[in-house]
Amino acid sequence: MMKAEWIAADWGMSNLRVWAMNGRDVVAEATSDAGGNVLDREQFEGALLTLVSDWIDGPVDVWACGTVGSREGWIEAPYQPVPCAPAARTVIAPTQDPRLTVHILSGASQAEPADVMRGEETQIAGFLSGQPDFDGVLCLPGTHTKWARISAGELCHFRTAMTGELFQLLAQRSVLNHSVGDGWNGEAFATALDDALSRPERLATALFGIRAAEVLNGSDGAAARARLWGTLLGVELAAMKPYWLGQEVALIGAPNVTETYRAGLEAVGLTAQCHDGTAMVLAGLIAAREAS
Repeated sequence: MMKAEWIAADWGMSNLRVWAMNGRDVVAEATSDAGGNVLDREQFEGALLTLVSDWIDGPVDVWACGTVGSREGWIEAPYQPVPCAPAARTVIAPTQDPRLTVHILSGASQAEPADVMRGEETQIAGFLSGQPDFDGVLCLPGTHTKWARISAGELCHFRTAMTGELFQLLAQRSVLNHSVGDGWNGEAFATALDDALSRPERLATALFGIRAAEVLNGSDGAAARARLWGTLLGVELAAMKPYWLGQEVALIGAPNVTETYRAGLEAVGLTAQCHDGTAMVLAGLIAAREAS
């Protein structure tokens, strides 16, 4: 079994992903569903060891990010207030196994308007490790999408949009679950996006219109899915216009959702590069370790 020089960990509410590292090189990786939402504080160390014990041959440092550092996590890693260099502060988690030294990265906070992030700051740090002179906006689509203004290597300010969670709730737990299916319809997405950008105050009626169109016209599940995404993303882009207007924008996240956001930004005249979220979080953990 391959041994790790050090271990990188991305630990969210739903999943734990770890990499055995030799310098900057990944030599092994593993995942589990031992996310923070199913663990008590005293269970975090055991959940980690379940995945990494075969990689350990003597003392090893673990660098971890995500909700593992929340007040409900292994140990609270206090937020860094913006403006700040992202992922530049850590706390050491308490451990029973003397082989482990676990460094947990802090998230970022903003006092006005109130906002917080955990995990995304590490992706931002990973992006900046490869593009240190970037001056613009990073959009990190996901359950809670982050829009982050970057300048001079610092996270200056940011806003969060719950668009991903709203999509899941509406598609799965509202009357729209009878209409929204699989697949995609680019024309339906573009029309809904344009309508929502132009009249975001009509969100509530536009959403029910998705259901009504299916009942009256028999529109398929792919069109309904695309209309829902287009409507929600259009409202988000209208709200976030101060972030993207006239800015260089780059996207960081899972390929399927970043492509949806890329199409949305293209509709408002922006060409955004897409970067894989997993690659960026790993690059951020490498950068944090090397800066310590």
